[in-house]
Amino acid sequence: MKKVILEIEGMTCSACSNSLEKYLNKQKGIKTASVNLVLKTALIEYDDKELNISNLEEFIKKSGFKSLGIYTNKNPKEERKKYKKTTIIFGILALITMYISMGHMINLPVPNIIDINHSPISYTIVLFLLAILFLIYGLNIIKSGIKNLIHKSPNMDTLVTISVLSSMIYSIYNMIMVIQGNSNYTHFLYFESVVMVIFFIKLGRYLDKISKDKTKEAIEKLVQITPNKAIIKVDGKEKEVTIDEVKRKDIVVSYAGDRISVDGKIIKGKAHLDESFLTGESTPIIKSINDKVIAGSINYDGYLEYEAEKIGKDSTISQIVKLVVEATSTKAPIAKIADKASSYFVPSVIIIAILTFITYIILGYSFNDAIITFVTILVVACPCALGLATPLAIVVSEGLCASQGILVKKSEVLENAKNINTIVFDKTGTLTYGNLKISEIINISKLKDEEIIQLASSLEVKTSHPIGGAFKNYIKENSISVLEVKDYQEIAGKGIIGKIKNNEIILGNAKILDQFNIKNKYKLKEKELLNKGNTIIYIVKNKQIIALIGVKDIIRKNTRQIIDKLKKKNIELIMLTGDNQEVAHLIGQEIGIDNIIAGATPTDKSKIIKDLKEQGKKVLMCGDGINDSPALANANISVSITSGTDIAMDSSDVILVKNDLSKIIDLITISTHTVNIIKQNLFWAFFYNSLMIPISMGLLKPWISINPMIAGIAMVISSITVILNSLRLKK
Repeated sequence: MKKVILEIEGMTCSACSNSLEKYLNKQKGIKTASVNLVLKTALIEYDDKELNISNLEEFIKKSGFKSLGIYTNKNPKEERKKYKKTTIIFGILALITMYISMGHMINLPVPNIIDINHSPISYTIVLFLLAILFLIYGLNIIKSGIKNLIHKSPNMDTLVTISVLSSMIYSIYNMIMVIQGNSNYTHFLYFESVVMVIFFIKLGRYLDKISKDKTKEAIEKLVQITPNKAIIKVDGKEKEVTIDEVKRKDIVVSYAGDRISVDGKIIKGKAHLDESFLTGESTPIIKSINDKVIAGSINYDGYLEYEAEKIGKDSTISQIVKLVVEATSTKAPIAKIADKASSYFVPSVIIIAILTFITYIILGYSFNDAIITFVTILVVACPCALGLATPLAIVVSEGLCASQGILVKKSEVLENAKNINTIVFDKTGTLTYGNLKISEIINISKLKDEEIIQLASSLEVKTSHPIGGAFKNYIKENSISVLEVKDYQEIAGKGIIGKIKNNEIILGNAKILDQFNIKNKYKLKEKELLNKGNTIIYIVKNKQIIALIGVKDIIRKNTRQIIDKLKKKNIELIMLTGDNQEVAHLIGQEIGIDNIIAGATPTDKSKIIKDLKEQGKKVLMCGDGINDSPALANANISVSITSGTDIAMDSSDVILVKNDLSKIIDLITISTHTVNIIKQNLFWAFFYNSLMIPISMGLLKPWISINPMIAGIAMVISSITVILNSLRLKK
């Protein structure tokens, strides 16, 4: 199976996206298809043994739309400028049309050649030509409306098409009567309605386009932040190349002030890097040999050489863009309400308009009144606002999350996160950093702490044991050099020995002391460190204990404060770990989690998540390792951190770029606001239609009535209301 995101032309409302989505999902070889109205894309998962891109594009064409190829997130500024110019030109023509058709009503000076009273024929022909011009301007609307009607999936364009063509045909009939000498028929011309309806629809779409383009700014900034060129080393010499020319394993050079060109691993040098565009962390991070670098980061102050690892579509930025687009292309359950409503709404409006037209004729109203009421109903009921209510809010929220370092892979997360009442945390690598660190040094010698660490590290750097990693990190962070070691030897399960400057150095646990008959007078010190959750390393020099070092997995920064905030939200917190009870309870006590399940296997973890869900709890699971992936897959919402394994991130719905657990609180907050905005949007969309359709039918004629032109304005206002309300999420 393969996934592809195609850019779609011709979608204007939720009925459009809904009909295309239904059509694609019916096709053999397509597993799933999800259409995004805001980004104008279709995310399609298909069997590449049965279908190819051309087949998919043919399906899209048959459904009444057009594929513009694979989505590339191209910069829309030039297209927007062109759209703006066209809108201004036709806006001026619309004003001219209104001036000609209605100027005489308010005694404005109108040239005799186009005056309704002096030259009815030329007046009629000029309005007809202007209406033809606007029909050409709105040809894409009419084509879409007719195609969707043929495919039995009427949409907003169908309503506009029927209303505009009805007005046009009726006006052409009256124009013929005027040309034949019946000047009274000039009062039954509705060419200006054709002009104004098309113009307001186009104006609404222009405003809609501006708002949609703004929601993509975060994605565009990420794409544009990567430099266009890079410096690579070829045969020891530096060579400037384009980004496209950089290959994996190339050695890339970065000087102070440069942006990192591609994702990679440092092989030489040291520098402070600004990764705030991705992590939100404003403080530059010091990076040196073996550290990873991300394309787009700013090198503040050092010379670096790094090996290119991820380029093009595999880069971190490209993956983030893909995740954001895919997430906004999935459907939140609340979005399906609007989709379903639209699929019934448009046919219902057409039926209401036809029945109203027939009723007017039966009740003795003129054909003119009947046709205008028919057209007004169709125009006023265009479900623009309904179509924008959910997807626009989702896209704005996705952009907000991405800017906060929260990558949401499924849009339904934004609807469901607010309902979470239970959060299950893995311990190692999630609540803690997942790698051992030196936490405490008990020095019982005349040597300085740095000298003791230097002796121990000189041996520990030679081992692959996890404890050795704690010493390696310490000397790296504190710029401590290592000494030459002779006669190095590892003793399984106990420790390591070696000679430094003719001194015998022994490192290990209490068992190694027994092996070398070294008397241990520091058992109380050992117990003190053990009670704090440490693993104990004895340092022995020439048979004399000179220090005890405590090594443990350190709790992540601000974890206690984050736990306290989650408790205030009345969320049940559980620590679920494979570690032993003693260590787990020590960690739990320190951070404030009382409910602890220790010694859990991956199968146990998965079963516990299922059990919690069966109890009716809405569970968010946060983990980072391979052993967490089954549990992550079973949670209502799964969250992983970027320092976690690939399989854990693949199993999760949300990735925390900065490994900051406080972003879980932000996710819940954003979810709450997003759902509130969507509900408000849906209310206003339904309220608008519930109010305006009866008015357009003439049920309130003694007090208020409207014509097609006012209906078009009202429809635009309803869409703008939804757009502005959705953009409030950015605050």
